[in-house]
Amino acid sequence: MAVVSSTNSTVMNNVEAVRATLYEAMKNDERTVILGEDVGARGNVFLITKDFIGEFGERRVIDTPIAEASIVGIAVGMAMEGLRPIAEIQFADFIYPSFNQIVGEAAKIRYRSNGEYTCPLVIRTPYGGGVRGALSHSVSIEALFYHVPGLKIVAPSFPDDVKGLLNAAIDDPDPVLFLEHKKTYRLIKGEVPRGHYTIPLGKANVRKAGTQLTVVSYGLYLHWALEAAERLAEEGLSVEVIDLRSIRPMDKTAILNSVEKTRKLLIIHEDNKFGGIGAEISAMVAEEALFSLDSPIRRLCGPDVPSMGYAMPLEEEFMSSPAEMADAMRAMVKF
Repeated sequence: MAVVSSTNSTVMNNVEAVRATLYEAMKNDERTVILGEDVGARGNVFLITKDFIGEFGERRVIDTPIAEASIVGIAVGMAMEGLRPIAEIQFADFIYPSFNQIVGEAAKIRYRSNGEYTCPLVIRTPYGGGVRGALSHSVSIEALFYHVPGLKIVAPSFPDDVKGLLNAAIDDPDPVLFLEHKKTYRLIKGEVPRGHYTIPLGKANVRKAGTQLTVVSYGLYLHWALEAAERLAEEGLSVEVIDLRSIRPMDKTAILNSVEKTRKLLIIHEDNKFGGIGAEISAMVAEEALFSLDSPIRRLCGPDVPSMGYAMPLEEEFMSSPAEMADAMRAMVKF
């Protein structure tokens, strides 16, 4: 079905929503600064900041060396001095050199200063597989940072959420890691409201109501989970699909309310299964809603291998398909 714009919205894909939101932020607040590799003259490898440097100048659109620790470290200093930096890590796979700046500095600034300082920093990065990116352009990084108090993690799936959550991240006084699944950049389209609006961080969205099974997902897999749930609906099976949107803070209430209703839980994510987000959700539900469950919690996640291979069969073996998701849902509903 085609998506048609209304007078109060514009049809965009996810990458267009990122670009439009960044442009409005730069236009509306001169404290906003963008920095990262190739964000200036080249306009980002996905052309998200194309022509920004011509309009906003080199002092606000800053091409950096290939040095992720410096990108985030400089952005932390900018944030503490009253700017609103948006630091880009070109691909999530390259974020590791900046781990100390994110975990040891940005996330601790409010706590270590007893609230005297904050760090209003957004770190944007594309993540995830499905694009034949091989070992260095396919990783999911959310679990590596999920353990860190003081750091928020956001992973929108739809263009309207991209805009609303990115605005909320920019407005937030503390650091936010903003994850953009690159396969959804041009694949997913939808209506995006005009003007400035925010979506509160930490609020999930029930994308499809159901009564027999709760499915929790985010990113690209959220779209495939919805596709699978629609297949089951044609078979007369009712699956509720929750779009997590914010990984931390997490909307525990939405998950628990759904599990109380459906009495079954399937967690689907692209990242490795061991130690992933699904493990925390499973533990939370087991601690707080165990006696509401009619079957064991199940996770459908990435295998315990370092990354995806370049060869198509290796990538397909790593990633779950909509058909595999439908099989897992069907088995749980009929358990």
